[in-house]
Amino acid sequence: MSTRTPKARALQPADYLKKILTARVYDVATESALEVAKNLSRRIHNTVLLKREDQQPVHSFKLRGAYNKMAHLTPAQLKKGVICASAGNHAQGVALGAKRLGTQAIIVMPTTTPSVKIEAVKALGGEVVLAGESYSDAYTHALTLEKKNGMTFVHPFDDPDVIAGQGTIAMEMLRQHQGPLDAVFVAIGGGGLISGVANYIKAVRPEIKVIGVQMDDSSAMMQSVAKGKRVTLSDVGLFSDGTAVKLVGEETFRIAKNLVDSFITVDTDAVCAAIKDVFVDTRSIVEPAGALAVAAIKQYVAQHKTKGETYAAILCGANMNFDRLRFVAERAEVGEEREALFAVTIPEQPGSLRRFCELIGKLPSFGGAKTPRNVTEFNYRMSDQNKAHVFLGLTTGVKGESGKMAAHFTKSGFHAIDLTHDELAKEHLRHMVGGHSSLASEERILRFEFPERPGALMKFLLAMRPGWNISLFHYRNQGADYGRILMGLQVPKTDSKAFTAFLDGLGYPYVEETKNPAYRLFLQR
Repeated sequence: MSTRTPKARALQPADYLKKILTARVYDVATESALEVAKNLSRRIHNTVLLKREDQQPVHSFKLRGAYNKMAHLTPAQLKKGVICASAGNHAQGVALGAKRLGTQAIIVMPTTTPSVKIEAVKALGGEVVLAGESYSDAYTHALTLEKKNGMTFVHPFDDPDVIAGQGTIAMEMLRQHQGPLDAVFVAIGGGGLISGVANYIKAVRPEIKVIGVQMDDSSAMMQSVAKGKRVTLSDVGLFSDGTAVKLVGEETFRIAKNLVDSFITVDTDAVCAAIKDVFVDTRSIVEPAGALAVAAIKQYVAQHKTKGETYAAILCGANMNFDRLRFVAERAEVGEEREALFAVTIPEQPGSLRRFCELIGKLPSFGGAKTPRNVTEFNYRMSDQNKAHVFLGLTTGVKGESGKMAAHFTKSGFHAIDLTHDELAKEHLRHMVGGHSSLASEERILRFEFPERPGALMKFLLAMRPGWNISLFHYRNQGADYGRILMGLQVPKTDSKAFTAFLDGLGYPYVEETKNPAYRLFLQR
């Protein structure tokens, strides 16, 4: 007679439905709103609903699953405390849940965790232990402490009670919106959220598609389902740190393989654009993981050419690092393809810059309706006697215009390379145009504030004397009412009075920086 322990029966959607309906989450979580994204819906001709998990007490859905897991522990287990490994939203969910249940919580975090997240966990009553330089190191140490102290480990995703807690989001959604719903888009890290959502939806309204969303550099679930087994990624991108998981859970993989209809991957620029879309509609800023679903909806609509359908996106978190906002703002316009980037070669001769600016002003629309062209960035440094290379940013009307714009520049005598999808250019080169120039003799450096309106630069160029030459130009649209411009001009000393009169006559505020030590170190030969 066999003495082997029989394998437990895999939980089915009906089992999870019961667990979700009886889940304990509302001691700490709120029923988050389901709102129409009016601006985005109008723009993509489909109704987009936003499930506002970013408005939970810890600004993430994670407290639902964490608390449900802990609420089902016995009094004896709670007395010994709980432990988890996390550097983000799960840590705060466990800390808050433990505080509500009156039990000790140890949160093992990597030593590289930002202090703001450590302090957030401590503020909720969690005891922080720093171990290792990665999540894997922290996870290993947490398992050691679990055995040593007899504590209960609260897994961030691969646990039926955690999955059921996350599934209450779908329960709320279908109660809040009882009309047509074509698809629900769900971000995937380890798979706990989509496992809960898919189980509930497929048990109650199986006609609704459940679509998983991952970053293109962190697609562990998508690759695992495609290969029929769990795949461990050698590395993951960290922009969307909330979904940067190298290996998905055993249970979450089983569920996703059976219940998720399809998967979509999105890139960094698309996520940055989606963060902006959410902000425009809600005036709230979500973290990258929180915007994945919105980015996927836009990509899905563009690919399938749908109109009049209804989609829901779960905004799963809003724990955004403030210093990341600059990067997001920089990349959002490119991600939406509202900005095109070019490297343009123009002759190094008087009047060529003016002719090029006139060409920009007359640039045709390649997408139908005429839309005004605004210069978003213009970087140039004199480096050659015969030609100049300009890094140029321009607003676009529709996606796919950049290549046609580059061809139009080239046809008009200004050779152009489309850099809109060039990662090196977007990430680094745009900030590195410049340096010393042996050709920039008699150079004067000035900082200007130009009014942010069409024609401001042309007014400057038309008022300049023909003998004065622009040797350096740097401008980047910052979204303000005025543009900040750094300009180098070669002006003979004999024209000093005339140059001063020219500056005063423009009416643009300016500061001369020719004697600035930073200029002398980095720009002056």
